[in-house]
Amino acid sequence: MMASGYKEEDGHIGVTALGGASLRGRKPENTAFKQQRLPAWQPVLTAGSVLPAFFIIGLIFIPIGIGLYVTSNNIREIEIDYTGEEVSNPCFSCAQNFTWNSSSPCTCSIPFYLQQSYESNVFMYYGLSNFYQNHRRYVKSRDDSQLNGDLTSLTKPSKECEPYAFHEHKPIAPCGAIANSMFNDTLELFYIDPNGSRVAVPLSSTGIAWWTDKHVKFRNPGNNANLSAAFQGTVKPINWRHPVYELDTDPENNGFINEDFIVWMRTAALPTFRKLYRVIQRKNSLVPTLPRGNYSLQVTYNFPVRSFEGRKRVILSTISWMGGKNPFLGIAYVTVGSVCFFLGVVLLFIHHKYGNKSSSADMAN
Repeated sequence: MMASGYKEEDGHIGVTALGGASLRGRKPENTAFKQQRLPAWQPVLTAGSVLPAFFIIGLIFIPIGIGLYVTSNNIREIEIDYTGEEVSNPCFSCAQNFTWNSSSPCTCSIPFYLQQSYESNVFMYYGLSNFYQNHRRYVKSRDDSQLNGDLTSLTKPSKECEPYAFHEHKPIAPCGAIANSMFNDTLELFYIDPNGSRVAVPLSSTGIAWWTDKHVKFRNPGNNANLSAAFQGTVKPINWRHPVYELDTDPENNGFINEDFIVWMRTAALPTFRKLYRVIQRKNSLVPTLPRGNYSLQVTYNFPVRSFEGRKRVILSTISWMGGKNPFLGIAYVTVGSVCFFLGVVLLFIHHKYGNKSSSADMAN
């Protein structure tokens, strides 16, 4: 039978047991931190400190929210859906018949009307819905070393790219599911002048990617100016129509440093998203970038969305100092400021009505 005994040390009761260790060894050191004797400060919430805080927050947040909301409303934006699910949509035939295996692309034109002129630079986005770029396996399906121009990774892609690492026993460049599903619709914009003639709107395909992506994360392999030779021995992704070295005729926007490709490779966090496609630069301060009138969006339909019940759209938008159109931010500021101001009024009323009675009762006692 095990015997035990009790003894008191330093004001604490210790327990010892035959064959066992003393619990005294578990006692924390006698320091201010471990014995929780550090000095502390606790604010005393009084009416004199709480009420001004509520009113100050309300008076600051409400004007900021109004300013953000007005700024957002001044941003001009139009969305053109060209999914082609409706029979009346000009792209209906393309949507019904086009697949990844189609031998030739389908072309459709969507007319639309701009109610207001766009004065400053205009940004053209493409938008997708119900496309989950945030899926874990999808996000990991890439080889960053290959995209950075590493020659070893070019011929031996990472296992993360499977099953899009090799095709017919040849390495895929660029490998992975993200690159394989790259958005490849071609979008062109035409202005219909009063005579009915179509005037092409110039679209800039550079300056749409992040600087760090363009100049740090993405590089073409080797120092060979001939990209077809640099990518020799590799094959294009399965769903692509052309190899990576034929994405553009401009050598500064071709291969892994093609900005359309770079923009697509930065995955979206939500299933409904938009990505920058082109920029329409303002050339004359006296002439609007996009005048009011009739336009035509010509689409080369290469990206099917019926398989995942998605939708496609084009967004034409201007921007402000706060970025793109975002009315939620202004509404949130106004809501928070209004709630704080309302609570301040309610608490002031309660303090004025019941606080004086409590003070009088205490003085009487």
